[in-house]
Amino acid sequence: MSFDKTSIYALLNSKNIQFSYTKHRPVYSMEESDALKIPAGAVICKNLFLRNNNGKQHFLLTIPATTPVDLKELAAKLASSRLSFASAERLEKYLGLQSGLVSPFGLLNDTSKSVIFISSKNLPPSAIIGIHPNDNTATVWLTFGDLLALLSELSIEVKLIEL
Repeated sequence: MSFDKTSIYALLNSKNIQFSYTKHRPVYSMEESDALKIPAGAVICKNLFLRNNNGKQHFLLTIPATTPVDLKELAAKLASSRLSFASAERLEKYLGLQSGLVSPFGLLNDTSKSVIFISSKNLPPSAIIGIHPNDNTATVWLTFGDLLALLSELSIEVKLIEL
C-alpha cells in the first residue's frame, strides 16, 4: 500500500493522534512555505533525503527549517561515510515519493525499513511541527512526540542527534 494524504489522515485517526491540516497551493521549497498560515507556536520542518557515499545507507533528516545543516558534521555524528542528497530515483524507490514531496510520512512507504529517520534532540516532543502528508498541497500539524511514537510503533529506526 502506498500512503497518500487520505490514508495518512486515516492512520493518524486510527492511532488517536491529534492533528490538524492546512490545504494550500503546491509548495516545492522552504521559501514557498513561508506564505502558509502557520498555527501559533508551530515549527515548519525541512526534510532532506540523504545517502552515504556508497549508497548503501539512506537517511531522512527532519529538522526545523531554521536549523542549518552541515553534511560533513552530520556524517561524523552518524558515524557514516560522506553524505549527499539522494537522487529522485532513490527517493521514488525507497519512499515512493517524487522530488518536492519529501516527508517523514514517506517512511510509511518504506516496506523494507531501510531508511533511518534522523532529527534533532533539541526539538521537544511537545513541539507542534508541520510536515507534508506525502502531498505538497497540504501540511499536517502534529506533535513531534506523536510523530516519533508513530514511527517507533511502525518499527522505523529513529536517531535523535545534537544539531
